[in-house]
Amino acid sequence: MKASELREMTKEELLRRVAELRDELIKLKLRRATEQLPNPLHLRGLRREIARCLTVLKEKEQSEKEGSRNA
Repeated sequence: MKASELREMTKEELLRRVAELRDELIKLKLRRATEQLPNPLHLRGLRREIARCLTVLKEKEQSEKEGSRNA
């Protein structure tokens, strides 16, 4: 998912997305320990997607703080 698509989501949706991605990452890590993954690069993609979501969340928090200071 692109950052522009993530920016359109609400904070709650982003938090839910991060939780889902982290859950999937944990499951894949456990699977990697017991068997060979068909696409090991998927782990990297998940970590990057989590980072993208967290970055957008941080941007939203900072814009809210700036908005409350200016009001």
